[in-house]
Amino acid sequence: MDIESFREYCLSLPGTTEGMKWEHLCFMIEEKIFVIITIDDGNSFSTKCTPEEFEELTARDGIQQAYHMAKKQWVQIADLDILSVTELKKRVETSRALVLAKLPKKVQEKYK
Repeated sequence: MDIESFREYCLSLPGTTEGMKWEHLCFMIEEKIFVIITIDDGNSFSTKCTPEEFEELTARDGIQQAYHMAKKQWVQIADLDILSVTELKKRVETSRALVLAKLPKKVQEKYK
């Protein structure tokens, strides 16, 4: 998947906004980041994950603990091509769901 298709997919999810933080493109729900991507230096990106997913994901080539993010809760994926399109979309959806689950119930209801 190329960066523009990735961007379009992220923005297609209900309530998603984009912005720049720390010189990275971020996709957010209610101002909470669920994907952060480097666009100037390759297309590495980070997503939230469960501790169980963390072990499975980081066992794969091109996926590691995300720098400066919560330990065993965020992974950094070296490039958009590391995952298949289906896996990539699922990864983004899971990350978004994990971030949304931490928001107040009233906010969560807006996106169900």
